[in-house]
Amino acid sequence: MAARYLSFSAYLRGRFGCRVRRVPIDGGFTCPTRDGALSTSGCLYCDGRGASSAPRGLSIRGQLLRGMEAARRRYGAEKFIAYFQAFTGTYASPGELARRYAEGTDHPDVVSLAIATRPDCAPEAVLDAVAAFAARMETWIEYGLQSAHDETLRCLMRGHTAAAFADAARRTAARGIGVCAHVIIGLPGETGEMVRGTARFLASLPVSGVKIHLLHVLRGSPLEALHRSGALPLLSRGDYVRLVCDVLEILPAGVVIQRLTGEAPPDRLVAPGWALRKHEVIRAIEDELAGRGSRQGAKAAPLPAGRQ
Repeated sequence: MAARYLSFSAYLRGRFGCRVRRVPIDGGFTCPTRDGALSTSGCLYCDGRGASSAPRGLSIRGQLLRGMEAARRRYGAEKFIAYFQAFTGTYASPGELARRYAEGTDHPDVVSLAIATRPDCAPEAVLDAVAAFAARMETWIEYGLQSAHDETLRCLMRGHTAAAFADAARRTAARGIGVCAHVIIGLPGETGEMVRGTARFLASLPVSGVKIHLLHVLRGSPLEALHRSGALPLLSRGDYVRLVCDVLEILPAGVVIQRLTGEAPPDRLVAPGWALRKHEVIRAIEDELAGRGSRQGAKAAPLPAGRQ
């Protein structure tokens, strides 16, 4: 059966001709919502660990080598993406960023660099530093948008606007750097139409990849208290699956779907419990698309001028 969306694994195999895996790296960054620049509490859903699965206590190169070996053993990977995953991966001086990225990509089997960050942490000098890597290897900046609705972003204590994301995306893509957007489905107060509005917002911008996440309630996050008070309704698996398919139908067919649902370690996840069965969720999404007779891009608007 033909694939109904452009998965990251299919894209990578087509691009590099072999199995490619991300290697998560903690580059030693912090975040403006934790160091006092914007706040010290972090975003509503953050538990203070920076969404990273990178091993702790190792140098950047040590993390890279250990992660490559693990990916070779577990997945048969041949090439790798150095993924600066933890906290805000552009939150340092351009010179320091270049040094850290160089340490994480200095291996012949590393074919790509990916950097997770915030759209308000992408000044021109930082993008110039990243563009130097994009000139010699595939490079992505992953911007946490989460929602295109400013009222939701304020609720999440993000500290930036949707307009800041649009500006960062345009400036990043203009330098030949791939733009990947992170969005979360199931955010407090958001309706299905708001979720679809976020998808339409992304489809109007030079965004080449999207990571779709489920709202996780993590132990130790500000969101946990809201959940335990009963003030936070969570999506059922069925509702999540239907909304993901709505988003996929709106996103242009050429956008790489780098994730369909997020993961959280069982010891950190408070709810929803069904999120632990990731493969079942992905299968349900694929079945829903098949049941609709639909696919990614089925309801996409015509591409803006310059995006054809």
